[in-house]
Amino acid sequence: MKYDQAAVEQQLYNLILNPATRDWERQLLVKAKPDEVSISFQGRMDRLMADLRPLATRDSLTPDVMDFYLELTGKAPEQADNLVARHDAPDPPFQERAVFAGGCFWCMVEPFDQRPGIIAVISGYTGGQLAQPTYEQVSSQTTGHVEAVEILYDSRQVTYTELVAIYWQLIDPTDDHGQIDDRGTQYRPIIFVNSEEQRTIAEASKQRVIEAGHYHQPIVVTVEPLVTFWPAENYHQNFYQKQPQRYRRMESSRHRYLWLQHHLQWLVKRH
Repeated sequence: MKYDQAAVEQQLYNLILNPATRDWERQLLVKAKPDEVSISFQGRMDRLMADLRPLATRDSLTPDVMDFYLELTGKAPEQADNLVARHDAPDPPFQERAVFAGGCFWCMVEPFDQRPGIIAVISGYTGGQLAQPTYEQVSSQTTGHVEAVEILYDSRQVTYTELVAIYWQLIDPTDDHGQIDDRGTQYRPIIFVNSEEQRTIAEASKQRVIEAGHYHQPIVVTVEPLVTFWPAENYHQNFYQKQPQRYRRMESSRHRYLWLQHHLQWLVKRH
């Protein structure tokens, strides 16, 4: 495929200088820089793609390098809207925001994104102390952040109550050490509220879950005030569209777990 050579060369240098780039990634990127050897630009890019492909297949690249690789291979989907710009922009009339943490944010986007009235679903980090955290830093479980989604929605078409109801269907509310296959404090389930109205709705919804008695372990989901929400790296945005096969495998695993949990709880309750 054809590339904008100047733009690609600039991205290459930016990634080499990026402190989040791992050393072995940087070595491969440096190999792709222009040198005295008469290798064409296309030849350098082909070699770089070949070097990165095994790591990309195993999802072993840092997010910014993965974004670069997907652009080189033409696999990055076109996005008409910039999600970070949407996050930063003031809310127009009737646009409101909801933030939920429920395990890996890759699996939290599509269930909301497909609903009427949803304007955007943004993957990101919140609940911690560090400003502008990276995926690597959050994954270290030292920053206090959790992976979460910020949902921008039209309150004329969908209510916060409806969004909270969807949230309960996506999680194991008895597990505060992670969610299903995702283990670690960055995956703990939390409802973040940005107003007293949201807090009232979230607390009432949690109480209904407790009183329903469907779970034989305590409901550990917390309701906490929202602090700064930091959008995640581009690679993590709309993951279900960028990596559909891997996403479907993860989604299937979560569905099986939740179905078995609900079914077993129902059997225990009957007997």
